[in-house]
Amino acid sequence: MDQQVAIKPWGNSQGIRIPKNILEKLNIEVSDVLQIGVENDSIVLRKAFKHKTFEERVAEYNGEISICDFDWGEPEGKELL
Repeated sequence: MDQQVAIKPWGNSQGIRIPKNILEKLNIEVSDVLQIGVENDSIVLRKAFKHKTFEERVAEYNGEISICDFDWGEPEGKELL
């Protein structure tokens, strides 16, 4: 169900408050960066891409490496085989 929010003054700008249930549903936390844009007549907020630290990547590593062969197709020129 859609919710309504009011635009309120915030310094020299205006702001809205995003309800806690929406933040939790999208796993957005205080200080996260969002991208804002306009699509048709709508304001769209998206979670910005966040690079993971080395430590975060190591913590997610499960010990498996997937290697797959890639078929480049038949040679078409003077490629060396």
